[in-house]
Amino acid sequence: MKRTKSFSLLIVAGFLLLLSIIFALVTYRNSYQKSVATGEELNTIKEQISAIEEGTGTGDLEQLKEKQNELSDLKLKQEKPYSFSLTFVFLSTLLLFKGLYNAFIGISEDFGKTDAARLAQAGLMAALCYIGFAFLKIDIPVGPEKTAFHFGNVFCVLGALLLGGFWGGLAGAVGMTIGDLTTAYVTSAPKTFVLKLCIGLIVGFVAHTLFKINKRHTKKYITATTIVSCSAGMIFNIFADPIAGYFYKTYLLGVPQDLSKALAKVAALTTSVNAVTAVILASIIFLALRPALKKAGLLVK
Repeated sequence: MKRTKSFSLLIVAGFLLLLSIIFALVTYRNSYQKSVATGEELNTIKEQISAIEEGTGTGDLEQLKEKQNELSDLKLKQEKPYSFSLTFVFLSTLLLFKGLYNAFIGISEDFGKTDAARLAQAGLMAALCYIGFAFLKIDIPVGPEKTAFHFGNVFCVLGALLLGGFWGGLAGAVGMTIGDLTTAYVTSAPKTFVLKLCIGLIVGFVAHTLFKINKRHTKKYITATTIVSCSAGMIFNIFADPIAGYFYKTYLLGVPQDLSKALAKVAALTTSVNAVTAVILASIIFLALRPALKKAGLLVK
């Protein structure tokens, strides 16, 4: 297959990465530091509300709850610039790697046709990932932060099975990152982008490179290898999510270590439940869709 080397994406990605790093440094020193102070004030208000509800404190409960809502909205607003900047840093880094690939390996001649179709399908999966996270979830507060049971991982894993590791992972990364950026999970967006992309790459590698599930095999083989492929990505997430979350919150967000540890422990529980759900539902949906997709010639080659 003939390939053409190109340096244009590498130059653009390098420039974007530099800008995003500068943006991240500026927003961390300004808006994010303000959000930390707002968070401390918010914790004080929450403690006062809890004391009043338990009968050990005094004060106007309605006024305190109104103040709590105002501070919560303000904190979220102050966190957004830094979260957006970190997300752009990771996205620019991904583009930089793609630029390096284009520069040293080259772009294949059929890039336009193949990737245009995959891009449209990935857009659909990204929308499903967003819906699965933003609307099909149960929030679990942990101090000033929160975690959740959700269905976003189902479509991230399904995307990797249907589209391959890169496009499936990218769909999960984009869809669930947007879900974070448009909800109270805004500070988790950069971490989400990296982890969901990795989940897709792992599931896609195991399913399509190791087991070649879209070749002609028995039903038992397809079923077993589909479950194993989904499990590989989710086992990675069970360990990576709380560990990456701890270091991310402690060293990039400046969250106290005690709170980061508490968040990591709760995240380990919710991630495990989300993983089991994702393996079961993604396997069922893929195995149900596979015959029709094979007949229509839409399976990844």
